[in-house]
Amino acid sequence: MRTLFFFCISVLMSFFAGGCISDDFTDSPSDVLAFSTDTLRFDTVFTDLGTPTARLKVFNRASKSINISSVMVRDDAGVFTINVDGVSGKVFRDVEIRPNDSIFVFVECFIDANGDVRPFKVEGNLDFVTNGVAQTVTLEAYGQNVRRMRGVTVEEDMTLTAEVPYVVFDTLRVASGATLTVEPGARVLFHDGAMLQVDGTLHAVGETGRMISFRGDRLDNVLPDTGYEILAGQWQGVRFGASSFGNRMEYVEMQSTVSGVVVDSCGVTDRSKLTIVNSWLHNSQGNVLRSEHANVSAYGCCFSDAGEAVVSLRGGIHDFVQCTLANYYLFAISPESILTMSHLSREDSSGVSNPLMKAQFNNCIIYGITPPITPGDLAGSEVYLHNVLLGVGGSDDDHFVSCLWDEDPLFETVRDKYIFDYRLKEDSPALHAGNPEYAGGVCIMDMDGVDRLEGGAPALGAYAR
Repeated sequence: MRTLFFFCISVLMSFFAGGCISDDFTDSPSDVLAFSTDTLRFDTVFTDLGTPTARLKVFNRASKSINISSVMVRDDAGVFTINVDGVSGKVFRDVEIRPNDSIFVFVECFIDANGDVRPFKVEGNLDFVTNGVAQTVTLEAYGQNVRRMRGVTVEEDMTLTAEVPYVVFDTLRVASGATLTVEPGARVLFHDGAMLQVDGTLHAVGETGRMISFRGDRLDNVLPDTGYEILAGQWQGVRFGASSFGNRMEYVEMQSTVSGVVVDSCGVTDRSKLTIVNSWLHNSQGNVLRSEHANVSAYGCCFSDAGEAVVSLRGGIHDFVQCTLANYYLFAISPESILTMSHLSREDSSGVSNPLMKAQFNNCIIYGITPPITPGDLAGSEVYLHNVLLGVGGSDDDHFVSCLWDEDPLFETVRDKYIFDYRLKEDSPALHAGNPEYAGGVCIMDMDGVDRLEGGAPALGAYAR
């Protein structure tokens, strides 16, 4: 029995020994590393700010363990730092990888400021030596100098140029009586929680091909090949105070906000509060545009993608011509309609003494994954929709004139592939469905520089095609 017992133990030990992973190390020059990429690229890196961490996966395909005799950064002018096994540095020795296993090497980039205006390329090499064989992964980034704005109040007229981007870290405030001018092609990037508060005047006027950018300051990817711009809530947005009048946003792309553009109640409707022309305002956790008891006009604009109503209007005077209001918001289905309106009649005024709303929507599209417009009767109000495509059934009356009911505009948008493009497909019913009377003047050219009347009757919405 004792002999049988020891024989069994011997067999079991042999079995488990054979089943365990061998700790033997290969010293064959043919057993080398494999990498998840041969070039690790960073998106644009703001100088003096550092980057989010990038990662490189290093594989051992051999049947035995590998000992990497050295991992080191070379020829990078001190720009790149690596982290292996939780330790940061430039050089590491004797890094082990078990057979058919892998490790991560984390890489960060920090670029000092210089005098360059345009982005400049920085490179380095990440060298691995295994069994006497050298392998290299290229490190690559583009540095961008920026102008940082912390606690800035514009008390005298100021101009933001297109020379280098601006990064706002808190609240950029335009005081009453001052004007902030933003030139074509300028990029104003806002850090988490930052906002633009306008109590004076904003004059942000771009041009075709040189749109002004208002967005968050994260330029890296949230998913492979998908940038952080798909994430709303990166910065607060733009708020126009009660004392602010005569503002203009033209050829502006504004995105990824908490609350979009907010026009505070002033109760004054005989002065223009805000005019928006050929601009795309999109991707907000709340509204893209909210206006209360103000005079706001929008021409050739696209308002899209919000966690609440895309456009919320209360009282005031509002004109929307050749505009697209669309909602394909990525992270939730809004409980509200794409367009909400209130203070239209005495019954819904809730004791508010300001004048009732006057609003017109001409040659527009209101469509998306939520209902297009707040249910209700417009009879007796001064709200009119002319030549508007609506994604619900209905019929024309005194307030809905020549509308396209229960139609799909066939946007180029593909929500599940993160493509948010509100141009129209070739077979869209919105093409040539507009009234030419509404497409002239400031609306004649869309934000792509296309003549709306070039092919006859204009398309509905922000884009000529």
